Amino acid sequence: MALWQRRFRKSLKILRSQHAVILTIGGVTLLVFLTRWLGLLQTWELALSDLLFRLRPAESREERILIVEITEQDIQDSGTWPISDQTLNRLLKAIDAHQPRAIGLDIYRDLPVEPGHAELVETLNTIDSLIGIEEVANSSSRGVEPPPTLPPERVGFNNVIDDSDGWVRRALLYLHKGDELHTSFALRLAYLYLEAEGITPEPSTQNPKWLQLNQRTFQRFVANDGPYMRVDDAGYQVLLNFRDPQQFDRASMGEVLAGQVSPEMIHDRIVVIGSRAESVKDFFYIPHSGRIARPPQDVAGVEIHANIISHVLSAALDNRALVWVWSEPLEWLWVVVWSTLGAMVVWRIRNPLYYSTTLLTLIMLMLGLGYGAFLGGWWIPIIPPLLALMGSAGTLQAILGYQEEELKRSTEFLRSMIDNIPDPIFVKDTQFRWIILNQAFCRFTGFPREELLGKTDYDVFNKAEAQVFRQEEQELFANKSAREHEEEYTDRYGETYLSATKRSLHRDAAGNVFLVGVIRDITERKRVEEELRRTTAELTRSNRELQNTRDRLKEMAYSDSLTGLANRKSFHESLRTSLDWAAENQQLLGLLYLDLDGFKSVNDSLGHNFGDLLLKAVAGRTTNCLRDSDIVARLGGDEFTVILPGIKKPEDVEIVAEKIIGTLTQPFMLNDQPVSITVSIGSSVYPDDGETDTVLINQADHAMYRAKNDGRNRHHRAEPASSSNATV
Repeated sequence: MALWQRRFRKSLKILRSQHAVILTIGGVTLLVFLTRWLGLLQTWELALSDLLFRLRPAESREERILIVEITEQDIQDSGTWPISDQTLNRLLKAIDAHQPRAIGLDIYRDLPVEPGHAELVETLNTIDSLIGIEEVANSSSRGVEPPPTLPPERVGFNNVIDDSDGWVRRALLYLHKGDELHTSFALRLAYLYLEAEGITPEPSTQNPKWLQLNQRTFQRFVANDGPYMRVDDAGYQVLLNFRDPQQFDRASMGEVLAGQVSPEMIHDRIVVIGSRAESVKDFFYIPHSGRIARPPQDVAGVEIHANIISHVLSAALDNRALVWVWSEPLEWLWVVVWSTLGAMVVWRIRNPLYYSTTLLTLIMLMLGLGYGAFLGGWWIPIIPPLLALMGSAGTLQAILGYQEEELKRSTEFLRSMIDNIPDPIFVKDTQFRWIILNQAFCRFTGFPREELLGKTDYDVFNKAEAQVFRQEEQELFANKSAREHEEEYTDRYGETYLSATKRSLHRDAAGNVFLVGVIRDITERKRVEEELRRTTAELTRSNRELQNTRDRLKEMAYSDSLTGLANRKSFHESLRTSLDWAAENQQLLGLLYLDLDGFKSVNDSLGHNFGDLLLKAVAGRTTNCLRDSDIVARLGGDEFTVILPGIKKPEDVEIVAEKIIGTLTQPFMLNDQPVSITVSIGSSVYPDDGETDTVLINQADHAMYRAKNDGRNRHHRAEPASSSNATV
């Protein structure tokens, strides 16, 4: 028995799973594409890229750049912010005395800060290698003018681009404002340094619109590069290959003015001056800001500009990797490959332990490839192919499990049914092997069932008879229509019968195809035909009665017999399911607890029949106030509940409650008699008012009683959870 079952399952799985694999790969891939196109994966992909930056081996220190920080202590010593022109003048002279290659002043100087303004103007005009800053006006800022004494070629903008989560991962190198082309502060400083090395900016040989320095091309960022979806790509942006900010040499303004900084730290370097004081609030987050189990550490704007300068210099001079991304078609192909691998693993390896191990190995391989590519400067997708791999594997496993279970049920059901039929009946698979036989067939052929299962006609009957049977069955599979044919059967003892065999194809709920044959003696043809019709009718009626019984039992178990709404049992199951969904998808969920005001008086004065009609009418009106996804239940008596999954904000429960109150306040016409009633509603919201079904129900129930005590015909939201509620 076990042998034919294994062979039967294997043959049908091979036939069906090929279609299942293709549909699974296509469906999961399309779902991943849609999810990514909607931008739902962008946050995860950006977070993973940040993690890759932090996992990267430590690089050598950046010795071409010195950050001069204006600390909180420096501001206190100076006595004012911005620091005075006099103090800034002293700082610039002290730095310039040691002959840096360039000085970047990341401090706004559009207005004088006396005393010492005249002296600062003279110094700014004297130091040719000094670059000042401006802020180009945009939608969120009016901008800041550059120092009026500096020519345009010695001014760069310091605008910083942050992502939707507020973190900086890109740099803006050029920006058009009207007819003017503005160059970034960091890029101007890098150009000054590279000019001394004989390197000047040129159009790229790969794309004339891209920037090339020495042998390195800076790929221009566009809206859908890497994990991004439809972001602002105005200007000339690039993805930054960040260094850890700790790899930059630093000195405070006070240390420079006190002569405590060695000339070697300044000579022939780019010196970037900027604030690091908490009170100035010039801070951002970058990939290296993240910390496990700790709040992210912010990075000063001057450190970001130093990182951009280092990004340009190290690429042009040291051939350090830039950050490149694949084209969109290549990314989609990458996702399709992993989706295919996930489905093929489950299809080829049916042992759960083996395919789980294989999937884990593939995940580690994917992460390793992503990390290796990142070290080489390529930002390739990891989250989408990971979802595709696991989604295809999980979906196909569910499909195959469902098919196997349906196959098992179909086999057992057919066998139990046909064993009670007196006519010889057999069931074959698509390979023409017997998989189910009744006792009548075994008596007809003279062979026990165990000797026939898994075999074909050629193994039992003589060659001439077997050839006739095979030809009939092949034509049946080709034409898909039932066939009846007269033929000879020779049993085990050599006795030959002239019989009529009717063959037909049947498909079960899982889509598996079977060949079913019924054998009849020709001398009793009419009797057998009538019996077969009666048997077929009995099978059909049995299936119908079984389905009707299931439907009635399900309706009785989960439906309110009066209103047709969900009953108390269904409500509790639906609430738990909705809460699981809300927790998994980080969504809000609202719960309304309704109690009719004065329902008992309607019952007492007009009778229970009117009360039942009123409850039905209330159920109908309440349902019409809601979305298709909302769930209305009657707990019993005149108590109703409403589950509102996926609301956008807690205040939405107020809107729905008021709509229900307004609707139920309108008079009801019951048997041509107007009946008026009101409703008191209490509500609670997950997770604000509780995270379990018990807490949310209690909160809504208490709020409903407060509404009744406050005059009825109103809605109250749950009060903040008390200590007693928290322990429920």
